[in-house]
Amino acid sequence: MNCVLTRSDHCLSLALTRLAATRSDINFECVAPSGSTTLDLEAVFSRAPKAVIVPPLEDPQRREPAEVYAHCDQVEALASECRQRQIPLVWCVSDAPFEDGAEGAIDETAMPAPRDETLRRLVQTGERCRRHPQHIVLRVGPLFALTGSDAWLGPLIDTLVRGDSVRAAQDVILCPTSVAAVARALIGMLLQLDSGAGGWGTYHLAGVEPVSVYTFASVVRTQLATRIEGAGRACRLGELHALNQHHDIPLRRVLDCRRLLEVFGVHQKSWRAELDLMLDEWSRRDLAVASDHPSGSNEAAADA
Repeated sequence: MNCVLTRSDHCLSLALTRLAATRSDINFECVAPSGSTTLDLEAVFSRAPKAVIVPPLEDPQRREPAEVYAHCDQVEALASECRQRQIPLVWCVSDAPFEDGAEGAIDETAMPAPRDETLRRLVQTGERCRRHPQHIVLRVGPLFALTGSDAWLGPLIDTLVRGDSVRAAQDVILCPTSVAAVARALIGMLLQLDSGAGGWGTYHLAGVEPVSVYTFASVVRTQLATRIEGAGRACRLGELHALNQHHDIPLRRVLDCRRLLEVFGVHQKSWRAELDLMLDEWSRRDLAVASDHPSGSNEAAADA
């Protein structure tokens, strides 16, 4: 099964191509070079894809509006072409349009109603995607990975290892989502759909166990310190500082992911288990490089 990805440098694109390299039943091609802000539609469809996958735009509320609008324009153009050519479209989208969160888990049938204009544009784009009979809109929690754009975890580790402080909200509750888990789920979904499954529609995929941004960063820092000390190295990690952005009631943005299990049989692992695997990978790679550095110091890890 040949699929096209629209962003070569995105952490999800890297995870999908890495996982596909271990299989013989699916392949991913990237049509936009790293850093490109334009998409050549002819290049997308000249590859005769069985599906087109668009990675999410993380933290859209913190980006320049022009960037969000350009992303939406591209998705809408792809949706129109995919509908005409009867090619499935998979759009992964951040859970950020649920601007006010909810007291309980947010169901797949819930429609975001953000006040922010750029977030409203994302909702409108989702509505246009749903006009295509063969669409998947996959809402995901904040993605974490070691490498690639929008990776979160890699930059967080780099900041801590440099000794710089990290400010994180302790009153924003969400579900960190491993890109490796999203890649596994997407490949399973795509292969089932290619085999005739009719499970088109909107789904949620987010890490098990809601947690504050501050607690997630704290777990990363603690586990990082344990691995560095276990390798016999001294490292003064940056400090964490808690922020309170919602002074009355904490913002909870927790996605209900039952439909993904019911339709595609996708089980979701704890983000802690996924985080441990990534930190083990970081330890094997970066600490090994640092151990070969003449100083073996904090600067060695930063250089790696």
